[in-house]
Amino acid sequence: MEQTSILVVDDDREIAELVEIHLIGDGYQVFKAFNAKEGFEILKREDIKLIILDIMMPGTDGLSMCKTIRETSTIPIIMLSAKSADLDKIIGLGTGADDYVIKPFNPLELTARVKSQLRRFTKFNPSSHEDKPDKEIAINHLVINREDHRVIAYDREVKLTPIEFDILYLLASNPGRVFSTDEIFERVWNEKMYEANNTVMVHIRRLREKIEMDSRNAQIIKTVWGVGYKIEK
Repeated sequence: MEQTSILVVDDDREIAELVEIHLIGDGYQVFKAFNAKEGFEILKREDIKLIILDIMMPGTDGLSMCKTIRETSTIPIIMLSAKSADLDKIIGLGTGADDYVIKPFNPLELTARVKSQLRRFTKFNPSSHEDKPDKEIAINHLVINREDHRVIAYDREVKLTPIEFDILYLLASNPGRVFSTDEIFERVWNEKMYEANNTVMVHIRRLREKIEMDSRNAQIIKTVWGVGYKIEK
């Protein structure tokens, strides 16, 4: 059975090696890079399925690397950072990361996050190319194809990360229903939200930037103040 390849980019060699040990223990193939340049070189030559990326690195930092990767790829990215403030999380997720883990972290929690992101990415990027009947939702200037992870907004195709696709599909497949941020988090991340955070808000903002004609005057994803978000028919 072919191993799933994961890239760990962190200038702290001890942390990179700790993450490597636990990922190998779970059956993954691990490539390590200690700066962004090395990371990009590995991405060019290897079939990487997920990236664990440290924010604070000399030279090109993790935020800049994440932005560059997002220009061409929807591969899952989990950010690592010693900073725990909400603003830092917003910035990290705002660059296109799918998840954010704070140092010091429990390696078992990190590997659980890895498995969750890989399940989601595999679900919407199947390796089989056999012909399958399209399963589409057409609603409010959107066409969403569940089978091939394609989204058309206002007659233009947009690239979404697996997390963004999950959120959009949840809202679009339940037209008119208002979902609170807690509900969205629990359904999309498949885990309980135990404390208030801005994760869902940041992903909604990025979604609007991609699918709306004017993200400041959203016509697709509507905010119901004090309640949550919805997509109307």
